[in-house]
Amino acid sequence: MKILMAPDSFKGTMTSIEVINYLEEVARRHFDPLEVVKVPIADGGEGTVDSLVLATGGEYRWARVSDPLGRPVNAKYGIIGGKTAVIEMAQASGLPLLSPQERNPMLTTTYGTGQLIKAALDEGIREFIIGIGGSATNDGGIGAAQALGVRFLDSRGNDVGFGGQHLARICTIDAEAMDPRIKGSKITVICDVSNPLTGPNGATAVYGPQKGASEEMLKALEEGMKNYEEVIKRFSGKDIGSTPGAGAAGGLGAALMCFFGAVLKPGIDTVLDYVGFDRLLEGVDLVVTGEGRIDGQSVFGKVPVGIAQRCKSKGVKVAAIVGSIGPEAWKVYDHGIFSIMPTVNRDMSLEEALNNAVDLLKDAADRMFRFIRLGMDLR
Repeated sequence: MKILMAPDSFKGTMTSIEVINYLEEVARRHFDPLEVVKVPIADGGEGTVDSLVLATGGEYRWARVSDPLGRPVNAKYGIIGGKTAVIEMAQASGLPLLSPQERNPMLTTTYGTGQLIKAALDEGIREFIIGIGGSATNDGGIGAAQALGVRFLDSRGNDVGFGGQHLARICTIDAEAMDPRIKGSKITVICDVSNPLTGPNGATAVYGPQKGASEEMLKALEEGMKNYEEVIKRFSGKDIGSTPGAGAAGGLGAALMCFFGAVLKPGIDTVLDYVGFDRLLEGVDLVVTGEGRIDGQSVFGKVPVGIAQRCKSKGVKVAAIVGSIGPEAWKVYDHGIFSIMPTVNRDMSLEEALNNAVDLLKDAADRMFRFIRLGMDLR
């Protein structure tokens, strides 16, 4: 039996490689001989650096940068192929770096993400893969641009400060002092959302609440983002704000496209191409994927479905193990997933489920592999 294990992380509880190791432990109780192919996966959010570094034999780097509130933090990035930096903006500007009480997108900044890019530039890197999931920010990416020399000026010609609260004050943009090394760089941004910068489906309306924005803050941030969008349009001559993905990471997508010439790509396909996923499927009997939650929205670029679509074209069967099953999860069956096994096995609170995540995962894996074993015996 040859099983390829390629789950996303179970956010807040287990990394992708931890999930894989627990699955392997349980699978070996039921299959002998067993060959396991380990492919930790991410789609631009948490785990993207680990996924690509582990899959390609890359190296880790660390940089001292600013967290979303300007405090110093050690952030990790990767170097793959000796020439490409893999950066997770969440390492410097992510929601997990803040306590629930500290979440305030009026104040949070992407400045640390810009510092990570600069650290890689200083190392001689000119090719970047930047994952922009899991942000704590709604600053339109001005912080990242400020870290690399772009100036955002108010009506008096003074530099505005950091955070979403300053978007409404921007009148002009001056990129003359931007780090010249950016222009000679190739930047690929990976994310799993296609939101525009503003409007009912924009960065603020959709993601502002989870970043700590009150109703009053949402109104102020949206007005500021509309102003920023107009200034960008005058600066670049392009309507970048309406481009799918411009609203990703609180508008960081727009800044990376406008100022750094970045190209936005779907996260899961980009990662699968880099790890050589199609080649790894050779001789595989079963693929096990999964994530913290699966529902009808998972068909839009989430890890399990992205993997299943690749497997479907190769005729390889796929099973998913997930923390919970949401509405219309059955839709994933049309995309190559044959079965879903949830980890929650009884009535319990979210707190209990999170505190017992490892034991619940192992129990679910045991149930899943027993069914697979049963099917093999019946055949």
